[in-house]
Amino acid sequence: MDEPKYKRVLLKISGEALAGDKHFGLDFQVMGQVADVIKECVEMGVQVGIVIGGGNFWRGVKNGEGYIERTRADHMGMLATAMNCMAMADVLEQKGVDVRVQTALEIKEVAEPYIRARAIRHLEKGRVVIFGCGIGSPFFSTDTAAVLRAAEIGADVILLAKNIDGVYDCDPAKFASAKKFDSITYDDVLARHLSVMDSTATSLSMDNHIPVLVFALKDPYNIIRVLRGEKIGTIVKEA
Repeated sequence: MDEPKYKRVLLKISGEALAGDKHFGLDFQVMGQVADVIKECVEMGVQVGIVIGGGNFWRGVKNGEGYIERTRADHMGMLATAMNCMAMADVLEQKGVDVRVQTALEIKEVAEPYIRARAIRHLEKGRVVIFGCGIGSPFFSTDTAAVLRAAEIGADVILLAKNIDGVYDCDPAKFASAKKFDSITYDDVLARHLSVMDSTATSLSMDNHIPVLVFALKDPYNIIRVLRGEKIGTIVKEA
């Protein structure tokens, strides 16, 4: 097998993707397929960090707006991500993958606190590290958490696994004429207000020169294709 294109990656998985067609909770068939691919990544020698969203259980802004104070609603969202991280860790462990969960909020009974040096050591030992609870602060998305963790661990690329197969100039669900980009710059994403990540996450990835590869998780094997250098989805990078 050819050497993987990337040695250390940060995989961002939306909570909705883990819910599959149920759109809420966890679809363990989907999670099992994702875990199989992650196991193959590790066997290829790729170091894998993962950030998982919490939208399959709770979205702070959307679910709490008008009813719960924003800071508390966001903290609830962080706890939703912790639930997803624990579930994903268990599925991976059942498949023989060595995993550590680290959380930005201290939940020492179920996860390690996030410590950068320890996370890197785990990765160097071939363990998958799953980062939960975003960055531990309200008003920041798990996309921003993914970019921050990628920068901190020195990831070569952010793999943004979504329910859509790339970046389009408009919403392909609403406009049949939507054009998909093979490659686009951070500046263009920000100028066009494209919904790749929120603007904070996009700016942070641009400032730290970390490319973002956007692709569909519907076929989890796309992760392997990306690592092999195949042209999948859209890459967001510098000009």
